[in-house]
Amino acid sequence: MTLDKFNELRSEHPEFIYHSYSVTDGGFSFHFSVDSYEFRPEWKFCGITVPDGIDRKLYEYIVFSIGMVELVSYWKCACPPRVKVQCGALSDEQIQWWKKLYWGGLGEFFYRNGISTDFDSFMTIECESREQPAFSDIFAGSRKGALIPVGGGKDSIVTLELLKNMQQDNLCFLINPRKTTTDCAHTAGYDDGHIVGFTRTIDPELLKRNADGWLNGHTPFSAIVAFSSYLAAVLTGKKYIALSNESSANEGNVGGSDVNHQYSKSTAFERDFREYCGKWLLPEPVYFSLLRPWTEWQIAKKFVQYPRYFPVFRSCNLGSKKDVWCCDCAKCLYVYIMLAAFLDDDTLVSIFGTDMLDNTDHRRLFMALENPDLDKPFECVGTRAEIKLALHRACERRTGKKMPALLAEYMREEHGTPEDLDGYFDEDNFVPAELIGLLKEGK
Repeated sequence: MTLDKFNELRSEHPEFIYHSYSVTDGGFSFHFSVDSYEFRPEWKFCGITVPDGIDRKLYEYIVFSIGMVELVSYWKCACPPRVKVQCGALSDEQIQWWKKLYWGGLGEFFYRNGISTDFDSFMTIECESREQPAFSDIFAGSRKGALIPVGGGKDSIVTLELLKNMQQDNLCFLINPRKTTTDCAHTAGYDDGHIVGFTRTIDPELLKRNADGWLNGHTPFSAIVAFSSYLAAVLTGKKYIALSNESSANEGNVGGSDVNHQYSKSTAFERDFREYCGKWLLPEPVYFSLLRPWTEWQIAKKFVQYPRYFPVFRSCNLGSKKDVWCCDCAKCLYVYIMLAAFLDDDTLVSIFGTDMLDNTDHRRLFMALENPDLDKPFECVGTRAEIKLALHRACERRTGKKMPALLAEYMREEHGTPEDLDGYFDEDNFVPAELIGLLKEGK
């Protein structure tokens, strides 16, 4: 049914237009359209001031690039086969770069909507201008410190702690700041003067199209984080953009396919984004994921060493607007399982408000996480091997004690010996040489 809707919408709306972007010292906005439907999303600075002397061509081209990744959220409602870019400039090589991002980042969208298409035909991109300007950097040679995107979960907290010796030169970066993200930054020792970011507003017209039955689904939000954090780092003079994406993000969700909910957190995207910055923007700031050498298992093991964050961190997408754990989704259950390998039940209940592993209503979510024959939940969760190891260790911790219901059921089945991940180190990473020791010492 959705494939029919996909074909119907593409036929009725054959063209998506990126008309323009508008830049001020307080933020920026974009103008997109699908036929008579107009979209004008807005971004506003939080704690960022455009410095005197900044290369305006550079500033505007990064904003244009943010628009290129922002547009896919609007394009997907009708999936027009032709995208016309009437502002900025794109070479043929850049057009292929953007198509690759859209294709990989929309893999889940296509899969879950039952859409069958291919790389060549799902979209063509046309751009009237091909001549890109050269840029200068007023901070060249003087950039220092790291911009650290903070999402409110355990991963970015571990990055904040690993980089605490650089804290005086660092900034926390937030998109649509909320209590959880600011509380995590404050707990790490960052005051409001060292927290910057953006408020990002979705055009209500897109929500109307979705309500009318147009298409909806997952888009590569972490690519939004990449480009917007790059702009923030350019404007604030930071040398590094230190992400918190781990090796585990490279594992897909559907066996035998490339569908990956975390595509824009993967090493492949990180490599591509670094190439984009190096070829078409500036050599600094340098974008990398500090936690790429580690697995989610190692991050959880490190995170539990920082109990002062237990009351403030949140990783639940469903509960994010209210800064709560919903305790009814795969992400909440996944984090609960990982922490259950290291923490006792009383501590877990104090964090989440309930014992998720003692609730048999979560059996379906539990099976989707641990059973390799099922699609892995479309959330930012770790690998099957990590989940198996965490469940094994969680059972060991509770030997001789009352076992939560789902763990008791799991123990009654044969799962074999889990892989030992304590010594894992992914060498396919871009962590700067001066920082790689933090990962090797912290294992």
